Amino acid sequence: MMRNVKILFLVCLSFVFVIQQGSGQIKQLSINRIDSMPRHPTPYKLIDWKERAVNFDHSVFDWNSKGKYFPLIWIDSSSRNINQKTFGIYTVIGDVRQGPGHANGEFHEAVNSLGAIMSAGLIGIDKRNQDGYNYVKMVQNYFNSANHWNIVMNNTNPQVAHLGGGYGRDWWYDVFPNVLYYAVSDLFPKVSHSDFIQHSIAEQFCKADSVLNGNYDFSCFDYSQMKGIRNQIPLQQDVAAGHAYVLYAAYEKYKDPRYLKRAESSLNALLGQKESRFYEVLMPFGAYVAARLNAEQGTHYDVSKVLNWVFDGCKAADGRTGWGVITGRWGKYDVSGLQGSTTDGGGYAFLMNTLDMAWPLVPMVRYDPRYARAVGKWMLNASNAARLFYPYDISDSCQELPEKKAITKNVIAYEGLRRVDYYGKKELVGVSPVAMGDGPRWADGQPDVTVFSIYGSAHVGIYGSIIRKTNVEQILQLNCLSTDFYRNHAYPTYLYYNPYSTEKSIVFNNKGTAVDLYDVISDKILAYNVVKKGVFKIKSDEACLIVVIPAGSKLKKAQGKVMTHNTIISYVSSMN
Repeated sequence: MMRNVKILFLVCLSFVFVIQQGSGQIKQLSINRIDSMPRHPTPYKLIDWKERAVNFDHSVFDWNSKGKYFPLIWIDSSSRNINQKTFGIYTVIGDVRQGPGHANGEFHEAVNSLGAIMSAGLIGIDKRNQDGYNYVKMVQNYFNSANHWNIVMNNTNPQVAHLGGGYGRDWWYDVFPNVLYYAVSDLFPKVSHSDFIQHSIAEQFCKADSVLNGNYDFSCFDYSQMKGIRNQIPLQQDVAAGHAYVLYAAYEKYKDPRYLKRAESSLNALLGQKESRFYEVLMPFGAYVAARLNAEQGTHYDVSKVLNWVFDGCKAADGRTGWGVITGRWGKYDVSGLQGSTTDGGGYAFLMNTLDMAWPLVPMVRYDPRYARAVGKWMLNASNAARLFYPYDISDSCQELPEKKAITKNVIAYEGLRRVDYYGKKELVGVSPVAMGDGPRWADGQPDVTVFSIYGSAHVGIYGSIIRKTNVEQILQLNCLSTDFYRNHAYPTYLYYNPYSTEKSIVFNNKGTAVDLYDVISDKILAYNVVKKGVFKIKSDEACLIVVIPAGSKLKKAQGKVMTHNTIISYVSSMN
């Protein structure tokens, strides 16, 4: 009996020792491409991203707006897939392929419509009841049941797919709308028929991953016949990250162990690649799922590998070579942090892709705080450079159509930012960078204003919900919960990065009951009993990951986690 007690005592000591080893200062890990970015991007300007998102919603969803190309929204009465009216939003201003009464009136894009609804939801606009419309219900027409794919796709009608938008030929275009739909459904729960659609998506992705069995070497996938397809479009192995993201969200929603198994299987397929296969937007979601699975399920995925694949970009000859994150200075502007092609014309960045990267990577640091410093520095650069897509936030000499920028109200941006002008316009020779659009190349007869991209601007609410200024310029407050969908209860969590060469004091403004400010990185409470304003310090070139907990909370460390009031505030075991 005494021998058994001794064994039990030794086991308990061992358990406590492991926990203590996981406590204290969390060592930060480097991402080489982020290390090469400036600590102080210049010229620096932080726009009010929430205000920009609010104004975008007011402008695009204004049925009464007047003008040659307005309103930007129309009713689609075709009742495709579901017996209800839906709506379309122009992909770019003046797109001749679209519009009310048009022969192709069914051609509108889910990546645009769902992005705009998610964007609004992130900043607190209820799209279930706005001006008499339930937009969240209306987007269900993108659930393609008529062709038996039974997933959300970028178009409602396969007959108009030749106009653009993927649809059964470009894999990311078929998967990303489902990532968006899951986000919209978390922001706007209890909408009729939504649960059916989400469950159908999960089942289709589960079957697809089972059929693929680790081999994602395809350009697209037929979700009706459950078979991979290769065509003229490069292979898109990083779609596995999109499958993993949706399937883990489905697991959190339905608790079906098959979805967890297939989320891990999809992630194994992604990490089974020998090199980066970053194609468009999905690879960063792989880093988020890897970190979250490590924290919540005890797996051991290599998060650094995925992050380096994202930032360094694709180098595979049969992939989208050069697709990654841009660094450096174009003309008089620092452009580090933007996402797009690092090689096309010396660099070609895109607004939507840049905005979308923050969605998975900022909440990722909750689950693996070792990347807090890196993500904080990248977001400082990206949020500064992203303003350059907007016509009033870049000099007239560096944009394609400054004489017509008033039409945008500075809420609709250029789709792209090039190091040098693609078209070789005489007035732009030698200019760098150049804000421009893709629209003129999509169809004959497009007006010049199609350089202004609603599609690219629709996801602005991601930045609008995440980024806030602090009392110190260039030190941002980044909300780690706003895009952390399908999570358990969590206390407000904010990431701060100090780019300065000296320690800085940050003022935290509190509303409501008193709180303590716990820093995950240092494993310390930095400010106690904050009623209205509290102050904490950040060392030079370091980060703090602040969790706002009730004042006087007692911290408990058990099973590799730091908890209070039965709520996890830090994952230690995921970093072992």
